[in-house]
Amino acid sequence: MQKKLWIILALAFVIPGLLFTASCAKKAVKEDTSLQAEDEAAKAAAEKARQEELARQRAIEEERLKEEAIQKAKDNFLNEDIHFEFDSAVLTPDAQEILNAKAEWLQNNPNVKSTVEGHCDDRGTLEYNLALGERRASSTKSFLVDLGIPASRLITISYGEERPVDLGQNEAAWAKNRRCHFTIN
Repeated sequence: MQKKLWIILALAFVIPGLLFTASCAKKAVKEDTSLQAEDEAAKAAAEKARQEELARQRAIEEERLKEEAIQKAKDNFLNEDIHFEFDSAVLTPDAQEILNAKAEWLQNNPNVKSTVEGHCDDRGTLEYNLALGERRASSTKSFLVDLGIPASRLITISYGEERPVDLGQNEAAWAKNRRCHFTIN
């Protein structure tokens, strides 16, 4: 009988111990699973936030590049003058090429109005140079109108010899001053 008592006592301590151990193991597994799920959810949220931030940065960079391209085209429009031969209002092939690019820019920017300024070198009388500057501005405007730019978007003015780019008294300086310059209104 003593043997039975020892067996019962052993079972009385062993069975609850096994149950306790088994139940604790199940709880730990459940907690590990929920922690893993929370960790995965946090990682997914962090990855999504990172992707959104990258997309936002890409959009900002694309917008910046687009604005730079627009500004560069505008600067080219404003800063690239066309030049003429001595005592002439006839457009050279180089001038026509520049005007083609300017016409394209004006077509892409339909709300822009521009002034075409005719300039001359300082040889000749003031009246003659004002008239020559007007002919240069008018021929430039006519070329742009022929390319499809509405005449109402272009204003011409002659400054004659009044606003030289180069004050020198040599052929290189005079060639720089025989030009049409563009401004945006």
